[in-house]
Amino acid sequence: MSQPEITVLYFAAASTATRLTEQSVTLPASQYPLSSLSSFLASLHPGVGLDKILQSSQWSVNAEMVDNVEEVTLKGGEEVAIICPVSGG
Repeated sequence: MSQPEITVLYFAAASTATRLTEQSVTLPASQYPLSSLSSFLASLHPGVGLDKILQSSQWSVNAEMVDNVEEVTLKGGEEVAIICPVSGG
């Protein structure tokens, strides 16, 4: 059985750090908590500061904003977006 895969969308600072706007990511487990995704993505992109960016970011799964990452389990097939804080006027 193949490992589940998700699509990660990177915006703003996350996109700048990774130099990507989209990435297919194979999850390390068939039931993977969204709360663990941050450290997993940072391990895929070491040394670019993604870990710090993700600490202040919000998440959406299948175009729905996530209020509590502890309550979401990824199973494969999801589109996960990293929404970084922005400033401006």
